Amino acid sequence: MTIRPAHPGARSIRTTPEGLMWEPSERWVRGRKGDVTVVDSRRPVLVWEPHLPVPQYVFPDADVRTDLLRPAKNPPTGTHTGSRTFYDLDADGEVRANAAFRFPADDLAGHLAFEWFPRTDTGLDHWYEEDEEIFIHPRDPHKRVDALPSSRHVRVEIDGRLVADTHAPVLLFETSLPTRYYIPREDVRLDFFDATDHSTGCPYKGTAEYWSWRGEGDVPPNIVWSYPDPLPAVAAVQGRLAFFNEVVDITLDGERLERPATPFSRMLRTR
Repeated sequence: MTIRPAHPGARSIRTTPEGLMWEPSERWVRGRKGDVTVVDSRRPVLVWEPHLPVPQYVFPDADVRTDLLRPAKNPPTGTHTGSRTFYDLDADGEVRANAAFRFPADDLAGHLAFEWFPRTDTGLDHWYEEDEEIFIHPRDPHKRVDALPSSRHVRVEIDGRLVADTHAPVLLFETSLPTRYYIPREDVRLDFFDATDHSTGCPYKGTAEYWSWRGEGDVPPNIVWSYPDPLPAVAAVQGRLAFFNEVVDITLDGERLERPATPFSRMLRTR
């Protein structure tokens, strides 16, 4: 089965009875396990599962090294929307369990999905869109990230203590997330924080390093982060520090902002 837009240039998200949303993509996507190219597709399909805010790719069987796939010995349950068909990947001298699977939707018949980062124990090692490596999950074509230098006045407090004060922030606007305020390092009291070994990856921004509050109070760990080497699209945030609005008090141009409720609100408390 080949999925194509209704007409050249058309981009409409479609929905399956199972609650999956999907959209054809024109990007050239490749996935590698070690030195072996397992996926090489110029006709991938982006799929959104109902319980996940980010998309993933599925690929026509003809664009996948299906000769490297074996029916899974111990298929999982409940990991993907209705999926019961899983495959182990035998490539580059290693077997990775449940690396690939199928969605039980007629619209996506004849297509295979793969586990993505950070699950390197099951998925592939490297993914590329065109010639650029991508991480964590595919970039959502309906999501935008803008990093804009500003002269707005930003103050950050933790448990009543002022920890940052600047008139030179970079405001990062990201679809479906609160505005993040990236503050020059010299305007942050880093002596109130300890560097940690925690790190995260973002397909839009790069790899972040973190700091935790060393003071008292009900403050979760790793509430400050920075991108030492961000992706070119958000180069303006390089080396600056940002705080989770969800757990600190931010005052913008003299107005105290409400703490937003986001998926990070719970995640921060369960780390």
